[in-house]
Order: sequence, then structure tokens, then C-alpha cells
Amino acid sequence: MNASQWPERVTVREVGLRDGLQSLARTLPTAQKLQWIQAAYDAGVREIEVGSFVPPKLLPQLADTHDLVAFAKTLPGLCVTVLVPNLKGAERAMDSGADGMLLPLSASHAHSLANLRKTPDEVLADIAAMVEARRLRGSAIQIEVGISTAFGCTLQGRVEADEVLRLLNAVLALGVDRVGLADTVGYADPRQVGALFAQARQVAGPRLGCGHFHDTRGLGLANLMAALQAGETRFDACLAGIGGCPHAPGASGNVATEDVVYLMASMGIETGIDFDKLMALRNSVAQWLTGECLHGAIAQAGLPKTLRPTPLMA
Repeated sequence: MNASQWPERVTVREVGLRDGLQSLARTLPTAQKLQWIQAAYDAGVREIEVGSFVPPKLLPQLADTHDLVAFAKTLPGLCVTVLVPNLKGAERAMDSGADGMLLPLSASHAHSLANLRKTPDEVLADIAAMVEARRLRGSAIQIEVGISTAFGCTLQGRVEADEVLRLLNAVLALGVDRVGLADTVGYADPRQVGALFAQARQVAGPRLGCGHFHDTRGLGLANLMAALQAGETRFDACLAGIGGCPHAPGASGNVATEDVVYLMASMGIETGIDFDKLMALRNSVAQWLTGECLHGAIAQAGLPKTLRPTPLMA
């Protein structure tokens, strides 16, 4: 990809409130989560995954998702998404007024059984039921399927690209709006990412719309770059790189939001996100999560003097 082929803009979806907090033992007070949403919005973030409609007894950290959706929906132009694991969760998402719901589908048989207690094909049947429930309601909520462990699994090991593409074809046939590929456990390498995103683009076209990368082995940003070179322009990221997967031993959080925003700014690619406000939010989150392991290079090193200013930074 030459310079003229780089996108002018990418979308960064902040997923720390769900993917980040679900892996921490503590439960962040709702008031602080609302401050997080407001501050992210003020910094220019325009898509936030605010939580998940899962049983509170399983993830008490996310029990206030309905309240977070209600608040987030008051912010003009903010796309509010939630993760849902089953039909009941999808119904709650539609009731909440969220703009989109993310349905996880693991390409790893072992991870699927550990995470949802169902095989991938059983999850496909659940996704079909959720798509039908949306149709019957006449709901406008967007349905996105995130294919997790698409590049490997700590429980199963190798995940074949053909299986990822089979599942991708299956969910597209069911009528979902968008699909994404996730390196849930940080097994991917840039060559693998570039190849699979290119293959998935041939299958899904514009409905392929998200890259989700964990930085477990230090390749998160390199893998994100490979997806960017393969044409992807929408990425998940966690503020301070917090989080992980309860059923993916050793997995760290997503690539840090502030590092992704810096990467794009260094290349002259717009995100619409203000660095100073984003770092002020990170400082607040660091205080709220005192004692937790935070990640991110920019928070430690700061911005270089040679950074080319974007219009928002100028």
C-alpha cells in the first residue's frame, strides 16, 4: 500500500467499559462509568461499547449496562453498542435503545464451549434466532458478529482459516449487518492478519468492519497495521490497554486506545480524537483503578515533538 492508499480516517471504538472491566475483579461505580463515557465523548470518541447484557451473577461488573446505555444515548452522534451472548441479552439490548449489539462467535470449538457452553454451530443457531427477533420487532438495532479466536486459541491451539471463513459465510447468510475478526488471545502475527483480512474481505466486502487485537505478546499494533493495510478502517481499543478474556489464559487487554490514536496521528490519519482530553481521561481511569495493571507506551513516553498535527490538534 503506497501513501495515497492510506485511508484519510479510521474509527476507534472504545471497548474498555466492557472488554476491559469484565476481566477485573473490582466493580467500578456507575457514576465513574458515566464520567468515563462523558469524557471519552468530549475527547471525540464517537463509538463506545458501554457494557454487556449478561446475567449479573456472572459479571456483576457489567450489571449497570442498561443505565449506561440510557445515559450514552443522550450524547448526540454517539454510536452506543453492547455485547450480548444470547437471545435474552439481545432482547434486553433492543429494549435498551442501543444502536448496535455485538454477538460473539468463536472460531475455536474449545473456546466456544468454555465461553458460551455451546459449539460454534449451536451459536450460529442462536444468532439466527436473534436476527429473527429483530425482524419481528421491527427494530433498527445493528447486529455485528465478532469472530473471536480467529487467529488461534490458548485452549485449542491452531484455528484454521477455512473454519473462520466458513463461519463468516454462515453469519452473512443469516443477515447480520457487519462482521469483525478478533485476535482474542494475542496469537496473531501481521502476515497472518493481512492474509485472513484479505480473504475475509473477498467474502464479506464492506460488511467486514472491525479488527479487534489483544497485545498479549506485543504484536497488537503490528497486527492492527496489517489489518489497516488490508483495508480495515474500524478498530476496537481499550483505554490503558486493560482487560482480557476470562476463558483465554494469559490474554492481556486490547491495544491501548491512546496508542492507536497516536499511531494514526503519526501517519496523518484522522480519528477525531483529542490527545490531551484522552490522556486526561486515562489519568482519571488510573485513579479509579488504582492497583490494576495498566498498559500503553504513550502514557509512559509522551508524544514526540515531531508529531505532525492533525486539524484537531493544530
